[in-house]
Amino acid sequence: MTEEPTSHPMRQERIQEGPGRVAPSARKARKARRLAAKKNNQMPVVAPVEGPAATRVVEGELQSPAPDSGLVGALQRPYLIRLIVRRELARMYSASILGLLWSYVQPAIRFGVYFVVFGYLLNMHKDVPDFAIHLFCGIVFVHYFSETFSGGTRSIWLNRRLVQKMAVPREVFPLSSMLVAMFHTLPQLLLLAFFSFISGWSIDPLGAASGLLGLLIIMAFSMAMALIFSAVNVYYRDFQNIVHTITQFMHFLVPMMYPAHRVMQHAEAHPVIYQLYMANPVADAVMLLQRFFWYPVAKQNASGKAQELSLLFPDHLLQRGLITLVACLGLLWFGQRLFRRLEKKFPERL
Repeated sequence: MTEEPTSHPMRQERIQEGPGRVAPSARKARKARRLAAKKNNQMPVVAPVEGPAATRVVEGELQSPAPDSGLVGALQRPYLIRLIVRRELARMYSASILGLLWSYVQPAIRFGVYFVVFGYLLNMHKDVPDFAIHLFCGIVFVHYFSETFSGGTRSIWLNRRLVQKMAVPREVFPLSSMLVAMFHTLPQLLLLAFFSFISGWSIDPLGAASGLLGLLIIMAFSMAMALIFSAVNVYYRDFQNIVHTITQFMHFLVPMMYPAHRVMQHAEAHPVIYQLYMANPVADAVMLLQRFFWYPVAKQNASGKAQELSLLFPDHLLQRGLITLVACLGLLWFGQRLFRRLEKKFPERL
């Protein structure tokens, strides 16, 4: 048998490029020219820009995506506030048997202990008529301040994931803590009004003005302290322990377990201590609210001792309250400015 001659590769390429045939390289080149012409028809050629290249320089600091409208912007988002308040309540009472009742059990136990120890063991019920309402009025509003202050201080840290992910006014978190405290305090306030009413409570214009002024003072002061300490607590977590210590001693720094005239008796001997005591906005607020709730009841049951009861309050109570309110509003303005300045580094610190 004879072997067939093996065809050479170069010979095969020459055969394909023979008459009537097109080489693969020529077909690819023709296809590329057609595609290029099609692209030129679709996209017009832009003339090159002549001249020196310009360099764009952006001057300015990086801005936070979170709105900086402050408390006003937070109040303009009621739906978001409701969501955060519900979230806080769900977190507080998850896996709890009593749930919301714990907010009333603790003040009730505190009231019972103070009433027995100070009312009967120390005979305060003899110096203060209707001592139960006098005491309960102070407990309700000190509880409101303590819960707003402590909850607001921890609000940014506890909601750190939302702070890092959501572009919202961060003041909404201390504000929500204040609303949670209001939610807990409102039933206690209704109980205070009920017991005052059945004891002979009547509203007079001076008492109504005192009550409104006291509410404004304690709300402004507690919100200001919550703003300041919530921002500082992001940088130094020790401040929440400081707040816990302050709220523990606040019950002894307001005239609720003892009458205000016990402090007024030491004004001449210790004027500096007396002025420091009276500079406490919570003490001023409690005295104004006692003028609204407790004084009409005590006056009704005092049987002609109204002149003696008026001596239980310091002179110029309303004037002092107005000055305290202006100072608290100034502190709230300062707290808002400090919060906005410190919140720029919240994501880094959290």
